[in-house]
Amino acid sequence: MNLSAKLEIVNQSDVGRMRPHNEDSTITDGRNGLAILADGMGGYKAGEIASTIAVTNILFGITNKLKKIKNRKIDTSAGFCNASILIRDAVIHANSVIYDVAKADLQCQGMGTTIVVGLFHNNILSIAHVGDSRLYRIRNNKIEQVTKDHSLIQEHIDRGLYTAEEAHEKIPKNMVTRAMGMEAHVDVDIIEEAVLPDDIYLLCSDGLTDLVKDEEIHLTLSKYSVNLAQTADELVRFANERGGYDNTSVILVRILEEYSSSKGFLAKIKNLFK
Repeated sequence: MNLSAKLEIVNQSDVGRMRPHNEDSTITDGRNGLAILADGMGGYKAGEIASTIAVTNILFGITNKLKKIKNRKIDTSAGFCNASILIRDAVIHANSVIYDVAKADLQCQGMGTTIVVGLFHNNILSIAHVGDSRLYRIRNNKIEQVTKDHSLIQEHIDRGLYTAEEAHEKIPKNMVTRAMGMEAHVDVDIIEEAVLPDDIYLLCSDGLTDLVKDEEIHLTLSKYSVNLAQTADELVRFANERGGYDNTSVILVRILEEYSSSKGFLAKIKNLFK
């Protein structure tokens, strides 16, 4: 199913004001309802290599197999639909590629990347996520962080050692507890949720969230949401005005209308989220 007329997608990545090159990588495919964002890390340009390998391999891995799967079929062993299993497996394969390249090339040793992948299908969003790049949902003028950071800050919050404010003050930022390419295998978080017309989804790197609070992101989205391209410009400008210490990448996706291939299936999914 061609989703180009069902989704509005804007993709923007900026080097910022302090970094010599951009280690973020982003790819979108409106026809297949796919958005991928990666934030690389490592030595000289190695982070850029890791994030590029991630997004290109995941894009190929998903689009090459998407037509062959039945998105509505549930994998009973995993509890997710086939589309979600597909993006999880694509991330796992890309992780292996990054790990092997890092072992083979001395200049790439220690490189890695975060990843957040969104695949829109049958009025569902399947999400695969590793690291601290995030996905937010804006619905009924409310913002919600859908993904949960794999970071030292979040770990301390979860363990009750600090409040969110204390953790952000006392613990260094950008210390992830999970990333692609660091080990031969990676654990991938999978999330599925029903989408509704007029929902807006934001995928972003920590170049935005380290400098711009959720409330400020929400206000920007509310003010400029009629024009997603302008919204992306304003979010990047906001981060750069705060110092632009890191690369900043944002992908915005607006649901224009329903795109389920089965009305009966859509009704069942909506009932799950009531």
